[in-house]
Amino acid sequence: MTPGAVSLTLCSPFDGVVIPLREVPDPVFAEGMMGDGLAIHPLSDTLMAPCDGVVTTLHAARHAITLRSDAGVDVLVHIGIDTVALKGDGFTAHVHEGQRVTMGQPLITFALDRVALAARSLATPLLVVDGSPCGIIERTMGRVRAGERIMTIEVRPPSDTPRRNDSSNEVQSRTVTIPMRHGIHARPAARIAAALKPFSARVTLHNGARSADGRSTVALLALGTSLGDVVRIEAEGSDAATALDALSDLIASGMGEVDQDDTPVASVEAVAPSSVEPRSGALRGVRASPGLAVGVAYRLETEAPSPEEDGGAIAEERASLADALATTHGHLTSLATLGSGAQRAILGAHLAILEDPTLVESAHRLIDEGRSAGYAWHKVLADQAVKLAELDDPRLRERAADLKDLDRQVRRALAGDLPSGEALPDSAILIADDILPSQLIELDLSRLAGFCTERGGPTSHVAILAAGMGLPSLVAMGADVLEITNGTRLILDADAGFLEIDPPTERVNEIGEAIADRHSRRAIALRDAEMPCVTADGRRIEIFANLGSVADAEQAARHGAEGAGLVRTEFLFLDQQRAPDEEEQRAVYQAIADALVGRPIIVRLLDIGGDKPVPYLTAAREDNPMLGVRGIRLALRYPDLLECQLRAITAVAPAGQLRIMIPMVSTVDEVRQVRAMLERVADMVGMTKPPQLGIMVETPAAAATAGLLAAEADFLSIGTNDLTQYVLAIDRGNAELADRVDPLHPAVLRMIGLTCEGAARHGRPVGVCGGAAGDPAAVPLLIGLGVTELSMVSALIPETKARVRRLDHAATRALAEAALDCTDARGVRALVRAFEPDMKP
Repeated sequence: MTPGAVSLTLCSPFDGVVIPLREVPDPVFAEGMMGDGLAIHPLSDTLMAPCDGVVTTLHAARHAITLRSDAGVDVLVHIGIDTVALKGDGFTAHVHEGQRVTMGQPLITFALDRVALAARSLATPLLVVDGSPCGIIERTMGRVRAGERIMTIEVRPPSDTPRRNDSSNEVQSRTVTIPMRHGIHARPAARIAAALKPFSARVTLHNGARSADGRSTVALLALGTSLGDVVRIEAEGSDAATALDALSDLIASGMGEVDQDDTPVASVEAVAPSSVEPRSGALRGVRASPGLAVGVAYRLETEAPSPEEDGGAIAEERASLADALATTHGHLTSLATLGSGAQRAILGAHLAILEDPTLVESAHRLIDEGRSAGYAWHKVLADQAVKLAELDDPRLRERAADLKDLDRQVRRALAGDLPSGEALPDSAILIADDILPSQLIELDLSRLAGFCTERGGPTSHVAILAAGMGLPSLVAMGADVLEITNGTRLILDADAGFLEIDPPTERVNEIGEAIADRHSRRAIALRDAEMPCVTADGRRIEIFANLGSVADAEQAARHGAEGAGLVRTEFLFLDQQRAPDEEEQRAVYQAIADALVGRPIIVRLLDIGGDKPVPYLTAAREDNPMLGVRGIRLALRYPDLLECQLRAITAVAPAGQLRIMIPMVSTVDEVRQVRAMLERVADMVGMTKPPQLGIMVETPAAAATAGLLAAEADFLSIGTNDLTQYVLAIDRGNAELADRVDPLHPAVLRMIGLTCEGAARHGRPVGVCGGAAGDPAAVPLLIGLGVTELSMVSALIPETKARVRRLDHAATRALAEAALDCTDARGVRALVRAFEPDMKP
């Protein structure tokens, strides 16, 4: 063992069968994203403590727990996969947060049979989630009894050696142009800091008058870089040249950046202007997440108590800060493991900031000057937040809220105040100047109806979380919202963008009936989700799902998807150092086919370039990458990569279940080139008939020449997200223009109509796989224009099927013709509301 290291033994928390972590049917655990370890299939119903320690986190659903071991390592145990959805049903906790436990002590009892029937898998990950230096030196596999040793960890002492810097070496520098769509924000900043860890050189980045330590995530954010900025990198030390090479290559690669910081947000297509006028006295706001709610006001305070400025002994204050940072780190890691994809991404950004060494160093300097740990931490983060708030980029300005959140959490940890959430009244509508992500995550969602904030923006992290939770919310409402007193009755109409204060009883009853009707419809729709989808007058409309993983396919099957209208294969290629080989791809495509047995699956060929670069495909910098070498344009430049993907698709059984779709088509020749390659591959593997080959209609050129393209393709599918931004000449990632990017604009509808007309001349079906397919207002219009297949996120499928079954095809045709004569999207949406009364907010 390493000198000074200690050994930590972890014992099996119950009787069961130990399996490798990679076999857990969830990529977050299987790929080690949240830590290394193993998994156990339980054969007993009580979870025991795997080691001595303190309970740092007990999830509200009681299905997961984190212990801080005496060796300083955090250990997470997560009972089953997707068990958070049970909301605690079947789980009984025997301990509480902050309690000291001993190895073998009962922690949680669970109803084994009930949980097994409800969960996707009972495989229970046991992870080492601590960021301190440690390594697993022994694991036991196979059948074990509770209390038997299953894992041994070497916990190495932290290094106190300061980072070396050979100041005798000259400063070396070079410039690099920022290719990331949104500059250096949280995710690339964390990647840059991580890339420099192997080097001893001092590295500084300069953007105009601003500079930042390359190892400081927060300082990198404050550089305020944008796409196309020229940044100067300076390095000083014995390995300066190597560090410069590594960092320059990393930045030039674009780091696989995509829209919205690679985190899910509420679709800007759903954020359309409302023609509904608020009642007298209502307050306007900006929609962060749609929905309708009735509840009572509850004022949420986001400020932590002001810390004492003067500190005690320097060593004690430093130790207190270290303990608080470790506690916060463990809590955030546990929440990230347990949460949704959006929650994991947001908390991952928080962890990257928390690990920023310059923040701790700055706090230590203030402590050395006699300040308390709480004051020092608060002062450092407040100063950085001010710098971010002064930047021009609204996305980076909103990250100042993340610093405020971390300031609050660490100061709470210093005070020994463990996170427990607010005691909310039933149907609470939160009122606050702003809401911090950690506050929202900690709240009891069963009592929360929605929230309204004075400040904030539609792309803030808390807005992203609200959208993922389906929580109606408005932001940027102004100071008047803070005048609302606790207990005031409210109607929150986030669909239309306003808040009604103290409405009359008859109005509350009216909205309550509307909400109950929505819930009833959802329940009925879910019950009937497996039934085929046919309009009231007998026209068949297929309702498919958009997929980005095997887990998505499994969810689609549960929600009644009749197939997959879009499998985004780039999830296999992004954030990788090499392209996946044929067998790696085939295995994933086969798993998706198995999950949707017997149902058609449309696989989109690799769609990268533009806002989705990969480091292993070299490409020249483009002034406008969204109009450059992307989609099929890029794939045809790498025929070996394209042919490998075609071979993997054609190897899936049964033959013909998978169909192939070409992205970003603009010319007939592109279709012919792919067709020739596909026929050659099919002949090589002995297929008598190649898979169907279709195209995505995302460009005005493809829509205008749909008749010519349909002669070459077997089917057409419209990507309304890109088509809308190209037709309207508005970047769909630009938050300032979000309310104008609407696929129901008559110009976009005319392009969809042209596509359907061109396809009909050759008898080709037309689908829609963009965001409009799941927009309730768009559904009757698309069907009226001639679309016969709609593909969307799985959760929307049951209600969309129910809506389509109520439609008459002849009536939808008349509606679509009228919509084409409207002057803007607002008029089109008003027309749909009049056509379908239940569309009214």
